[in-house]
Amino acid sequence: MEHSTYKKWSAEFIGTFWLTLGGCGSAVLAAAFPGVGIGLLGVSLAFGLTVVTGAYALGPISGGHFNPAVSIGLAAAGRFKAGQLPGYIVSQVLGAIAAAGVLYLIATGKPGADIGGFATNGYGEHSPGKYGMTAALISEVVMTAVFLIVILGATAKRAAAGFAGMAIGLCLTLIHLVSIPVTNTSVNPARSTGPALFGPSYAVSELWLFWVAPIVGAIIGAVIYRALLSSNDD
Repeated sequence: MEHSTYKKWSAEFIGTFWLTLGGCGSAVLAAAFPGVGIGLLGVSLAFGLTVVTGAYALGPISGGHFNPAVSIGLAAAGRFKAGQLPGYIVSQVLGAIAAAGVLYLIATGKPGADIGGFATNGYGEHSPGKYGMTAALISEVVMTAVFLIVILGATAKRAAAGFAGMAIGLCLTLIHLVSIPVTNTSVNPARSTGPALFGPSYAVSELWLFWVAPIVGAIIGAVIYRALLSSNDD
């Protein structure tokens, strides 16, 4: 069944809203909560769970991209019509901004609230581990490339039916486990944009990297998959 464009855009808005609110919300509200904070492992798992739940609930409507880099990578791989990119990307970015706005209202809703870095992405002095721009760029490109390869493989016709959402969500969890210390993990320009608009001013000045690197990585992943791994059944 082919869903209307409006329904697809709505699904992408809601899915990206959920990814940003669930993932970034876990970092802002729960990661360091006194005594029972979920830490890096919990935040990584939260991002993965948003994708798993979103993929199964909304994937049948829009494909469950929730990420401009994923949409562009799928288009580069021939799995998505390039003409649909503007609507998807706008929906994703708006969903992330709306989620960041909701999170900001929650996070500032107590006396003496301090939002800190507000789950923004950064490099150099603004990297959790003080990693420089080159390390951040390499991390985001490579992680997004692998993410696209996993997405393309898990959603191929020859793949086991019904397990794509789980594989993709677990991949995103692993990506966060590896790269949170480097950039706070983006691999998603929309997820980076929402918090940057409500967080510290430096986040906007460094936002370019978290658009360029994930998109370049997604295209590289698509090219690698098509050149080395795809089959006629894909």
